[in-house]
Amino acid sequence: MKQDERRMQATRLLLETTKELILEKGCHSITMKDIMNRSGLSKGAIFHYVKSKDELFVWVLQERLEETNQLFMNEVEQGRRSFDEPYQKIFESISAYANADVTNKALMYLLGKEDQPVIAEALKQYYERAVFLSRQWIETGQKHGVISDLVDVGKTAEMFVLLTIGLRVQSTIPSVTSVFRAQEFSSFIIDILKSR
Repeated sequence: MKQDERRMQATRLLLETTKELILEKGCHSITMKDIMNRSGLSKGAIFHYVKSKDELFVWVLQERLEETNQLFMNEVEQGRRSFDEPYQKIFESISAYANADVTNKALMYLLGKEDQPVIAEALKQYYERAVFLSRQWIETGQKHGVISDLVDVGKTAEMFVLLTIGLRVQSTIPSVTSVFRAQEFSSFIIDILKSR
């Protein structure tokens, strides 16, 4: 097996193991020993890829963001020239965020450690990447004529990310009943993007 294939398999195994453990135990309770036992990887093998469990939690956040982007771009590349199909992939991700999603647990944990420089930088990069991709999605829609050119790309992209983070935080608060759920969020964004 080639080195790239081994790296991909190991990182996939680490990601899946970490997500399973987050759902079972929560971020605070997971130890590197838990990850070693569940994944079957040695401590040395794990530390070959990451420096800490916190870095694995960052991977969990990044994976969902990149996965959503890939699904969106796949729809665009298939020649979808309407608004509905590509943006449905984004709204499916928003719906997952509105529930007890594993990435929300990782985000909340990491936000509680923002005073650590490595975590602060990872959160900054995650936020900037989310805004960048949101801009890209809006610009793609504008390029294909399904989003109004009057939409301010920068402000709308940042608002989209801010509201998504708020929705994610809300989903982690026990027993909260909200009238602004994923469907309302999606409708709100659609109204803004399609306004002429």
